[in-house]
Amino acid sequence: MNIQSGGREFTGKVVGLSSQNTIKVELVRLYRHPMYKKTLRKTKNFLCHTEGIDCVVGDTVVIKETKPISKNKHFLVIAKV
Repeated sequence: MNIQSGGREFTGKVVGLSSQNTIKVELVRLYRHPMYKKTLRKTKNFLCHTEGIDCVVGDTVVIKETKPISKNKHFLVIAKV
């Protein structure tokens, strides 16, 4: 698959191997509560397409937003860190 221009890039951790070309990546976002000023952590999981990149649970990967590949996959793994 070719990497299209545009789209946001994120760095996340592999938390699951779903099928042959699909992995689950967890993104962690830190933000401050507007009133209490406490730093909070939000996590979100994304299904990502891995064409030709071998990943195992625990790897750190760079993913890029792309056009929908399937019903739930909208991200593509572009590199392992």
